[in-house]
Amino acid sequence: MGGFTGGQLRRLCAVAGLSEDDADGYAEVVAGSLGTVAGRSLDLPPPSQSFLSDDHTPVEFSLSCRPGSAPAVRVLVEPGCGAGSLARNGRAGLAAVRAMTQRWGFATDSLDALVELFLPARPRGVFALWYALELRPGGVPGLKVYLNPAANGEERSAATVREALRRLGHERAPDVLPEADGYPFLALDLGDWDAPRVKVYLRHDALSAQAAGGLSRMPAGPDPGSVEGFFRAAAGADVPLLTRRPGLTCHSFTETGAARPSGFTLHVPVRDYAEHDGEALRRAAKIMRDLGIGTAVLNEALRALTSRRLDEGVGLIAYLALAHQEGSPPRVTAYLSSEAYAVRPPNRAPARSAQPVY
Repeated sequence: MGGFTGGQLRRLCAVAGLSEDDADGYAEVVAGSLGTVAGRSLDLPPPSQSFLSDDHTPVEFSLSCRPGSAPAVRVLVEPGCGAGSLARNGRAGLAAVRAMTQRWGFATDSLDALVELFLPARPRGVFALWYALELRPGGVPGLKVYLNPAANGEERSAATVREALRRLGHERAPDVLPEADGYPFLALDLGDWDAPRVKVYLRHDALSAQAAGGLSRMPAGPDPGSVEGFFRAAAGADVPLLTRRPGLTCHSFTETGAARPSGFTLHVPVRDYAEHDGEALRRAAKIMRDLGIGTAVLNEALRALTSRRLDEGVGLIAYLALAHQEGSPPRVTAYLSSEAYAVRPPNRAPARSAQPVY
């Protein structure tokens, strides 16, 4: 596992222009956080039924792009995936994150305030703790920690999020969030960020383009029409509602006590609404071109992950996201699956595209 995902990470770092030393260092950190799972043969089944990816690989990558800037490579990891129970999974994940914060000298005050809330003795839900690294030049990443609002029960997710935001100084935040069907994640930025964020993710079942356009709560947020356009471009013009896998939104809070979020992201699970990855790539490329973002880097990133033809499966591109943050141009992120264990077969459609894929 460590060799396979580490090789992918190193090749993605090369695509993003990071040095070999940086890539090696990041690959070693990820492998170390996975513990014995890193040395586990891929001929064996996945170490757990990880919710992180469709084939249960406990590692996912993403490529975030904006006009005029180098792409950012990120890696999302479930460090406790081989622990054997959700409680042990959470403890192992927390230990891995604490080791990283000590390595890089990151403060953990915000995480410390939430440990008891999100990692109870008998946790519930589909995951305990994930972390993500934004891989930066110089060997010191940005670190994000993902926690499960359903740890105390799905029915208490909203209350758990409200209490977490109160502890972090965002008492007003819950009252401005849009209506949602669930609270899948709460995330924290740790380390060196220009404006560290607390991010609340919401689930929206049977989401439509028009409804998506009205979900931002930023004071000077994106034009609803641009959000609707992204929805249709990512999901497909013939998809009126996301009735398979639901859509997600992320609402980012930076200034404590602020009445409204400073960021908004719409996530579309393109893998459930495209026939194959060639189609998903074409949608991503059009979105990027329309925003003035070059598309070559995404093609290179996919080649860094796999040698298979894109029409042989779906899910290599798992999500497409359009992010807005105050003071920054819109950012497109493609979430990319490792496929260490399996390639998901294409979704069958009435007619296959005649356009070539590599």
